[in-house]
Amino acid sequence: MTTRYRQQSLGDGRPAPVGLPLDHEPVRPAHFAPERIVLAAGSLTTREQREFVERICALYPDAERVEQPNVPHNRVELGEPDPLRRMLAGKRTLVFGEHRSAVRFSEEEGNTCPNYWHFSLYGHCPYGCRYCYLAGTPGVWFSPTVKIFGNLGEIVGRMDRVARRAGVPTAFYHGKLQDGLALDPLTGYSRVLVPWFARHPFARQIVLTKSAQADALLGLEHGGRTILSWSVNPPEVVPQFGENVPGVGERLDAMRRCADAAYPVRAVLMPIVPVEGWAEIYGRFVGRLVAEVPVQRLTLGGICSYRGARGLMERRLGADNIISRHVAAGGESPDGRARYAEGLRVEMYARLLRVAREARPDVELALCLEEPSVWRAVNLESRLGRCNCVL
Repeated sequence: MTTRYRQQSLGDGRPAPVGLPLDHEPVRPAHFAPERIVLAAGSLTTREQREFVERICALYPDAERVEQPNVPHNRVELGEPDPLRRMLAGKRTLVFGEHRSAVRFSEEEGNTCPNYWHFSLYGHCPYGCRYCYLAGTPGVWFSPTVKIFGNLGEIVGRMDRVARRAGVPTAFYHGKLQDGLALDPLTGYSRVLVPWFARHPFARQIVLTKSAQADALLGLEHGGRTILSWSVNPPEVVPQFGENVPGVGERLDAMRRCADAAYPVRAVLMPIVPVEGWAEIYGRFVGRLVAEVPVQRLTLGGICSYRGARGLMERRLGADNIISRHVAAGGESPDGRARYAEGLRVEMYARLLRVAREARPDVELALCLEEPSVWRAVNLESRLGRCNCVL
């Protein structure tokens, strides 16, 4: 369905300012049923925001509703001093607010990440991956709620200015600090963003998700300027380390449907977990993935978590879980993250890269958040800087 924003432009050819998609009929997304809804600072500033919020709240009539107009979105307290219980309560809490610094440039050091622009229309994620790296980040640790930011026009305007100042095709990544599509059935944000990026002379969008609810994307005018990337793992592995997540088969089907609609499609296989029989399990999955889905780029990665996230993972999986055992052997990397021993990472990547090349010689291959020595060891040094989050 065409949104009312698709055809608007200013007299000088620039896209007109966008508003919230009030012509979108909100739908409850799979895997998310909030028990508490908090209307934080900036969520009800305008009449448009009030209508947007009320339409979504109406889908959850049994949820407790709390108005906290003076509390920022990242300071909503959950009344749980225990970090694990607080995180689980956050997954059941939806916060509406505004994000005044939603467009940022990443600042990775100590690894080969090329750094990139990223933006936040949402905060955190409703899914339950037990190894979640976001759970230990400062922005989530204190208030690990699921967030929707209503200052859409301001965020899009900031991306417009950044891209025009760059004057060259510039990627904006949506998935560093959230799932980029999990809440789209509620907000309808894709109906605004995808056509906006399609019209923009420089701005491009890259979305990372585990969601299988992609139907809203299929009829949108995208011009190849929205790249969709799915986080995947073999179906034998997902149940051990994830709960309340879309099935892998559902994700692969969503990827195929979006590729059929001419979207550029990518996949991120991360974290690769060295379970017993990993070589056969992951090799079979990678071969199937690149043979059945026309992914343009496949990025591989292991675990790379900070201390807080590892502690929460061990609360859920036990201290002697297979990820922690291998992380202990690897020690802490220069960027402060815990990784498997370098030899194991090289072995895993080399095997899976070989499988991918044999199945699809044309597929682009890369590593995520890795060290230069690992790229060299698997003969990918020429691909440095061409990983999932960039063009």
